[in-house]
Amino acid sequence: MKILHLDTNHPLLINQLNALGFENDEDYTASKEAIKAKIHQYDGLIIRSRFSIDQQLLDAAKNLKFIGRVGAGLENIDGDYAKLKGVTLIAAPEGNRNAVGEHALGMLLSLFNKLNKADQEVRSGKWLREANRGIELDGKTVGLIGYGNMGKAFAKKLQGFDVDVLCYDIKANVADDNAKQVSLAEFQEKVDVVSLHTPQTPLTLDMINSIFISAFKKSFWLINTARGKSVVTKDLVTALKSGKILGAGLDVLEYEKTSFEDLFTSEIPEAFQYLINSENVLLTPHVAGWTIESKEKLAQTIVDKIRALFSVTHN
Repeated sequence: MKILHLDTNHPLLINQLNALGFENDEDYTASKEAIKAKIHQYDGLIIRSRFSIDQQLLDAAKNLKFIGRVGAGLENIDGDYAKLKGVTLIAAPEGNRNAVGEHALGMLLSLFNKLNKADQEVRSGKWLREANRGIELDGKTVGLIGYGNMGKAFAKKLQGFDVDVLCYDIKANVADDNAKQVSLAEFQEKVDVVSLHTPQTPLTLDMINSIFISAFKKSFWLINTARGKSVVTKDLVTALKSGKILGAGLDVLEYEKTSFEDLFTSEIPEAFQYLINSENVLLTPHVAGWTIESKEKLAQTIVDKIRALFSVTHN
């Protein structure tokens, strides 16, 4: 069986697939049209986010049996059409959930303690102690929207703090010892921190907008390590200006390209310019799940799932 790899990944991925008897070809530079012309030769496809896998590409993939995405989300694949074509989709949220949980916690503590602001001030010769008085996480209520792999990982990290952790999810009965599942109304009444851990779906696009934000009883802090298009940036800016949102840690942005590899090519939007200049906003380039360890764990998860898929098939 032949597998085509469209993005570079940890070398163990190809090494272990070779050992399992798969034939592995790598093509990290060809255009989508060039890939479409040869994809009929392959039984499997391994991607990260180089380009979308749409109906046209799937129609050309006459022999495709599976697509492995070395990451958590599958929104860059037409999943419904892939299933119609009998193509199994494999993702690896288990591989980077710990990294995402740690990053979310790091962002939250940095915002609460003004670490990035204070660091820049000291580097420029300013010694402003009172202006950098922080707040403590203990005693706060942290709310997680989405309680799957990523949400559960963050909730686990929060167990060292004296906090209440609430979760809201469209699925019932997802709570565990680390978080209590509540209604959206109770969530919006009680939380001091909102952290997003949802995939990109029609339900989550533009989810954090002015109407949603205004429904919260208290001003709150926002952490987004999920998908940038879940937050309407201009509405976030309005809430930051009014104090309804006290600060934001954003690892993902509305303006990212669908490949996640670039931000934007046109001029900087006005709302993003505000974020750049805000002392209570922390920005990172979609790297929450992007650690040395997660690169290996993501690759291993894909190998393990491919092995399981074909051991079941062969039995």
